[in-house]
Amino acid sequence: MNARLFGLILIGVLLGATGQLFFKAGTNRVGKFAFRRDNILPMGWRFATEPRIAAGLVCYVLGVAVWIVILSRVEVSIAYPMVSIGYVVNTVAAWYLFGEVVTRLRLVGIAIIAVGVYILAQS
Repeated sequence: MNARLFGLILIGVLLGATGQLFFKAGTNRVGKFAFRRDNILPMGWRFATEPRIAAGLVCYVLGVAVWIVILSRVEVSIAYPMVSIGYVVNTVAAWYLFGEVVTRLRLVGIAIIAVGVYILAQS
């Protein structure tokens, strides 16, 4: 895989990861809610009008567009496992942005994922 294709995959992955971070920020802003029939419309409205949720959706739409381009150039068996780079990005970002706990065991898992992505990129 050449550097240009890897860069395109990285852009797609980062758009997805950024979308997840926006969704988390938006749900943090809206807060926990009870999933009940009488609560669906009010909470649906709160989520629909939360700018961070909207930003996450924009990232996803752009990510889908980029992913379609990627799949026209790279085998899915190579491209899709690269999505796991997002696990690394989101774990680090969640720790930094939201104060989430990152244990040693999680770091070991992330290292294993990173090695796997490297091996895959070499194939």
